Amino acid sequence: MEDLKNKVAVITGGAEGIGRAIALRAAKEGMKLVLADINADSLAITVAELEGQGAEVIGVPTDVSIYDDVEALANAAFTRFHRVHLLVNNAGVALCKPAWELTSEDWNWVLGVNLHGVIHGLLAFVPRMISDGEEGRIINTASAAGLLATPGFAAYSVSKHGVVALSEVLHHDLALRESRLKVSVLCPAWVKTRIAESERNRADDERSDLSTFDRVSMKIATAVLQATASGIEPEFVADAVFEAIVLEHFYILTHPDTKSGVRVRMEDILLGRNPTLLSYDANSKE
Repeated sequence: MEDLKNKVAVITGGAEGIGRAIALRAAKEGMKLVLADINADSLAITVAELEGQGAEVIGVPTDVSIYDDVEALANAAFTRFHRVHLLVNNAGVALCKPAWELTSEDWNWVLGVNLHGVIHGLLAFVPRMISDGEEGRIINTASAAGLLATPGFAAYSVSKHGVVALSEVLHHDLALRESRLKVSVLCPAWVKTRIAESERNRADDERSDLSTFDRVSMKIATAVLQATASGIEPEFVADAVFEAIVLEHFYILTHPDTKSGVRVRMEDILLGRNPTLLSYDANSKE
């Protein structure tokens, strides 16, 4: 898609961070917007900001881990605008714990938002988008952690690897049917967002107790906070997304070190080596 003016974009996790940046960029392109977020207050603020800039936008409070919520989001989008041309499955959460300390509730929460949230988006939107027969694109937000192994983030890494695999299969399924609907998977590394504070949206009794963290877990958690604080701006990610839309790129990588990390991982597999522990420069850009 090259001409985005008056096209319709649906963005989950659209109230802040990467989702908000994509929404702002979409508005500049003249797109009509449907924003979803679990935080109704933040969503209302973002919607008001976009309306103040002249955008045609609605906000729909949505828990993407609940299919009925996502179906209601789709119904709202198609009722208001009749078409959807850009679906951005972006809502995400993260949790820092070693794999053996994750509870069933932890797994359900992370997989529910990060992986099932994307699945729900595809179920609720894609059949209607295909039926309309119009040119469109699906952007699924994964992570560099969907291409590489991230110590301390078992649930997050599993969910994001799942999003990458799902996106690749979806690409093939649509291409084999010569669909006008295309797919991209977004794999950013460190970005200045509140992803490291994801547990703010959980009940108090479900949040991680930092006092129980061992030395390694505390070191990892601290490093992640520092990396996100010094990461790239969300607007840079939004620029990469819209470049991919125009150029029809599938993989959207925002940090060059991700590519070198993927190469090392592939060499580990092909050469039968144990996994290499990688480190990344949070400030590097392509």
